[in-house]
Amino acid sequence: MSPRSARLARLSRSVTFSACHRLHSKSLSEEENLKLFGKCNNPNGHGHNYKVVVTVRGEIDPVSGMVMNLTDLKEYMQEAIMEPLDHKNLDKDVPYFSEVVSIPPALVTFQL
Repeated sequence: MSPRSARLARLSRSVTFSACHRLHSKSLSEEENLKLFGKCNNPNGHGHNYKVVVTVRGEIDPVSGMVMNLTDLKEYMQEAIMEPLDHKNLDKDVPYFSEVVSIPPALVTFQL
């Protein structure tokens, strides 16, 4: 099939998970953190339910009829999202957030 006649499609899959975090910056004093983040600066943290939607875009394979095997995508999302994040304290259990403020979920957008 020539590149001009290649059929493109998108495949999306979503997962939801629960996690807690605390909005707190190490570069601010306790008082400054409380003023900036309010009740979200609670030392015990607070929880959210997160929804992640992953969309894969690509050419439809002429043999399989798929952009990607849905089972493979499910396994990748389990490994990359669910295992490290579900029912975790983001600030304590996820190394990335040990040095950065774990921002609220509504503000997080990734596009690959």
